[in-house]
Amino acid sequence: MKPAQNKMEKLILEEKTENLIAIGAATASNCIPCFEHIFEKAISSGITSAEIKRASEIAEQVKKGAHVALANTVSELIGDKKTIDLPCQQMMNKSCNC
Repeated sequence: MKPAQNKMEKLILEEKTENLIAIGAATASNCIPCFEHIFEKAISSGITSAEIKRASEIAEQVKKGAHVALANTVSELIGDKKTIDLPCQQMMNKSCNC
């Protein structure tokens, strides 16, 4: 069994970066309890409301792009010619690369 490492040895990303990633993940997964938990942690660590909002907005853009790409794939598979433009102007059924 490996000896336990202290928290600083495990830290690869700065706490701020990890918290902003968690904000984005909670937003993208629609997990309100996760968002509320990480929100308090983020505010306590000095992250601003503007930074939290921006991380959440980026996650929303990625989530929207994935949803549109899936909807277009469903339409294509059922023979519906109607498609929706991706928010980032990528081609239908392709990763939006947000």
